[in-house]
Amino acid sequence: MRSTTLCFPIQGNPAQQILLGMKKTGFGRGKYNGFGGKLEAGETPLGCVVRELAEECGIVAEEADLRPAGELLFIFPANPELNHDVHLYVLHKWQGAPQEMQEMKPVWFDVAEIPYSEMWADDCYWLPAVLKGKKVNGKVVFSDNNEAVDGITIRTE
Repeated sequence: MRSTTLCFPIQGNPAQQILLGMKKTGFGRGKYNGFGGKLEAGETPLGCVVRELAEECGIVAEEADLRPAGELLFIFPANPELNHDVHLYVLHKWQGAPQEMQEMKPVWFDVAEIPYSEMWADDCYWLPAVLKGKKVNGKVVFSDNNEAVDGITIRTE
């Protein structure tokens, strides 16, 4: 199982806008998502988020400004090599303006207009809680097509 991160830059408190990236390459291509990726050897989840934000949308974040938003386990029974645990974060403060990079094209959305139909099928179950300041923990089991959700258990705190 590989460890990954996912971060959502947001504006406003409560959240009014969210920065999502349209994935242009690789796993998840064609979907909007937060910014993040696989932890490199010896890297902490916070260090991974800082690196991935710079690589995927060109913004600079400080570890101290990242707020943990929970952890999810993604299970792909048809392709176990895709299984991963995700450390979730939100970010309210950063330096620089988001810019399109090789892997992602960042787009601001009003929270009321998040394009869930163009995101991973599980996002609509837990992202609203994260945007309300809650932490989520749970497990998502994807169907054999690696897209639809076969089972989900989410706890909020």
